[in-house]
Amino acid sequence: METLPFYISATFLITLFLSFFLFYKATNASKVTLLVIGVWVILQTILGLSGFYTASEEVPPRLPLLILPPIICMIILFNTKKGKTFIDTLNLEWLTILHVVRIPVELVLFWLFVHKTVPGLMTFEGRNFDILSGLTAPFIWYFGFVNPKLNKTVLLAWNFICLGLVLNIMFNAIFSAPTKLQLFGFEQPNKAFGFFPFLLLPAFIVQIVLFSHLVAIRQLLPMKNNELS
Repeated sequence: METLPFYISATFLITLFLSFFLFYKATNASKVTLLVIGVWVILQTILGLSGFYTASEEVPPRLPLLILPPIICMIILFNTKKGKTFIDTLNLEWLTILHVVRIPVELVLFWLFVHKTVPGLMTFEGRNFDILSGLTAPFIWYFGFVNPKLNKTVLLAWNFICLGLVLNIMFNAIFSAPTKLQLFGFEQPNKAFGFFPFLLLPAFIVQIVLFSHLVAIRQLLPMKNNELS
């Protein structure tokens, strides 16, 4: 990926650190969370720099290793007592504004498409409408928390819709990668996610976005009042 302009990697890395910071704030500055995420990101960085994920012809494919461990971790958290306790302590306001990172992510994906490292279907010109989540996040944050006007039905609906959008791009990204499982994007496969730093999009940013929606839905569902207090 040395041929890519510097601004693409720089924008992505800034977005990565912003995602990390906002989620860290949502955990109420949990040192354990900081450590776990730090180890995961460092591990994936080492694997990426070693070329581990560029072996696209390997069976089974290696790219799922970027997303399966965090998903397994989420399943554990949502199905254990300690996990549920942790989830219920997360700050919903920070988790909501976190979704603004989806704006620069979509710009990075578009630039990667222009430089022929991801297919067009992964951009807002194709099947990816996830930028709408990022654009609406500041309004949901402001009218949901700063100047509360939105009831739980609106907040839940927004989280469910945006969850669907991120699942859509996850599906298209996985099945447009140059592996034995590829279904789309044969004219220009998703090669970028096999390289550092862009492999940290599915390995970290997408996982945090997914987790934030699931946490928000869990926290909002039991609410009896019509507005956030």
